[in-house]
Order: sequence, then C-alpha cells, then structure tokens
Amino acid sequence: MLTMKAKYALRAMCALARADDGRLQARAIAEHSRTPEKFLESILVDLREAGFIHSRRGHKGGHALARPAEQIRVGDLIRAIDGPLAPVRCASVSAYRPCTDCPDPAQCELRGLMRSARDALAQVLDGCSLSELARGHGAALLAEHAA
Repeated sequence: MLTMKAKYALRAMCALARADDGRLQARAIAEHSRTPEKFLESILVDLREAGFIHSRRGHKGGHALARPAEQIRVGDLIRAIDGPLAPVRCASVSAYRPCTDCPDPAQCELRGLMRSARDALAQVLDGCSLSELARGHGAALLAEHAA
C-alpha cells in the first residue's frame, strides 16, 4: 500500500516537474502538492539523498529536479520513499527475506502469486515517467497496460 509520505513525494515531484523555471521553494511545493510544509521538509531531504532533486539556499534558491522528468520513473520514486514494491518481503527483488512461517519458499504458492502481483505493479509504475504523471497521463498508461 502506498504511504502518505510516498503520495506527498509524488505530488511534490509533479509540482517540480511542472514548475515554469524548474525551481520552487518549499512553501510553493507544499501549496502545489497540498502537503503539510513540515512533513514536506523531511520528504525533500529523502528525495535529495536519493538523487532525485537538488537544493540551493538563498535568494535564488529552492528545489529542482536533478534530471529531466522524462528520465525519472514513478516506480523508482516510490521505492526510494516506501521501499520495495512487493506486497511481502519474500516476493521482493531488492529486499528478499524468507517468511519465518514458511518451510520452503521455492514451493510456496503464495510467494508465486505475490511475485506476479509485484511484477505487474512494477511494470505499470516503472513504465510511467514523472513527466507523464505530471501531465496527467498516469490513468491512460494504466488503461494501456490493462488492455
């Protein structure tokens, strides 16, 4: 499940992707993304540490995308904030851990289903760029994948 932190991060990144001059101050990002400013500050730190944005202090300061929005995948943003996309750790590609109650992960019917769910989710989220999301094309991409 997508956390509020990830939702706010996606909204903030969309605000930056739509910014006229490519740079916004935190207050403007909070307004555009409908995010509480104090919570946004923590999110911006995480996004900066993950390499998605860069920040500058001062009169002409603010936050900007570290690379073009077309090169940022929604799935990567979510992973940076929430961690793996898999619904359970034993289905994760990047953070695999066996379940404590499972005697044989290779034979687990639930793990196979959860891996399929993870793969489908990753296909949609990794197939959508921040640019597409910011332009409102996320729903069209979902319909495209469903067809």
